[in-house]
Amino acid sequence: MDQPIRNAAGERLDYSFHPGAANARHVVVIGHGVTGHKDRPFLVALAEGLAAAGIPVLRHSWSGNAGSEGAFAESNITKEVADLGSIIDALATQGYTMAYAGHSMGGAVGVRRAASDDRVRLLVSLAGIIHAREFAEATFGDLVPGESLMFDKPGLVLPAAYMADLRSIDTLVDDAARVKVPWLLVHGTADPLVPIHHSRDAFNRATAPKQFVELPGADHIFEPGMTGLMVRTVVDWFSARFAELPA
Repeated sequence: MDQPIRNAAGERLDYSFHPGAANARHVVVIGHGVTGHKDRPFLVALAEGLAAAGIPVLRHSWSGNAGSEGAFAESNITKEVADLGSIIDALATQGYTMAYAGHSMGGAVGVRRAASDDRVRLLVSLAGIIHAREFAEATFGDLVPGESLMFDKPGLVLPAAYMADLRSIDTLVDDAARVKVPWLLVHGTADPLVPIHHSRDAFNRATAPKQFVELPGADHIFEPGMTGLMVRTVVDWFSARFAELPA
C-alpha cells in the first residue's frame, strides 16, 4: 500500500503501512485520539503486534494532525469520520476487507463510521469516547476556544469547531446500538480522561456480538505497564474474528 490517500477536501493523510502476511486481504486501520498522531508508542506497538501475527495494518494521522495536511482548527469527530471513509475507499480499491481500531476520540470515530458503513467488518474501541458532550465539558469546558491550549501542548489551540461538534453529537450510545459487526471494547479502570463508564454504557447498549475487557489499574494510554496486555488482547481478538470472515 503506497498510494497517496486524500480526504474529501483534497488533504493528504499521512500514514504508515505494515504489510503483515503475504497475500493477506484483511487490514486493520488504527486511528488516534485528540491531539495525538499515528506514531504514539502504544499505537505503534499495536500495529507491530498485529503485523507480526500476519495482519496488515494502516495507522494514520487525521487531517490537521501531525504530518497530515489540513488545519488543526478544523479537527473534530465529524470530519474524521469522513477522513475514515476516504481511507476505506482507498483500501477498497486495493481489494482489502477493512477492520478498525480507534483510541479515545478515534474510538468515537469508529463507532460512528461502523454504525453507518457496512464496509467496517470488525470494530475495536480502545478507551473510546462515547459521551462526547460530557467529555468536552469535563476536559475543556474551562478553556477558551481559539485561545487556550489543549493539554498545554504548544501550538494546539482548542478549536471552536471541535467543541461545537462534540456538543452537537452529545452521545454515541444510539450509534453503539446500530453497530452490527463484532466489537471489542478495551478500557482501563483508572482512566482519568475518558472514564470507563463510557465503554460500559456503549457495551450495555450494543446489540452486536461484543466483548468488553477491563484492564485493572490502566490509565488512558494503558500505563503503567499494560500496553503489552492491550496488544495481546486486541491481536488475539482480531486473529480469531478474521478467521471467521469470508476470504
